[in-house]
Amino acid sequence: MKTSLLSTFNVDKTNKQIRVEREFAAPVKTVWNAWTTPEILDQWWAPKPWKAETKSLDFRVGGRWIYAMVGPDGEKHWALVEYKSIHPEKNYKALDAFCDENGNVNKDFARMHWTNTFNANNGSTVVHIVIDFDRLEDLEKIIEMGFKEGFQAAHENLDELLSK
Repeated sequence: MKTSLLSTFNVDKTNKQIRVEREFAAPVKTVWNAWTTPEILDQWWAPKPWKAETKSLDFRVGGRWIYAMVGPDGEKHWALVEYKSIHPEKNYKALDAFCDENGNVNKDFARMHWTNTFNANNGSTVVHIVIDFDRLEDLEKIIEMGFKEGFQAAHENLDELLSK
């Protein structure tokens, strides 16, 4: 087992993108399931002490994932993921947004276009993530909100889960 896993996080303001490469010490099938199965997502998606709570997940093209990030005091911040394309155990594309508990998009925040690609790497899996924004201001706002730190903490949660 590798002791050092690839982890990069780059903000490309010119192209209005966040690019992440993250290696996980598990085969593609296991990592794919961790990113697409609600019972597993809920165990790692939120940075501690927060937790993720799935309301519904329909993982298919045209399907949606509605979930809340639940704070230690019980406050909930809702999010919506709409799946645009899916190639099992290879990649998926989705449109992400903040929303209310019924999945109605909060137009005060930008939507993010995600492309997640899963590649085998000698028994581990590298997930390549590209998040596109329509406007630079939207990318900058997400970064200011602590996206980098939260996403990295969630990945560490997944490392911990995969090691069990």
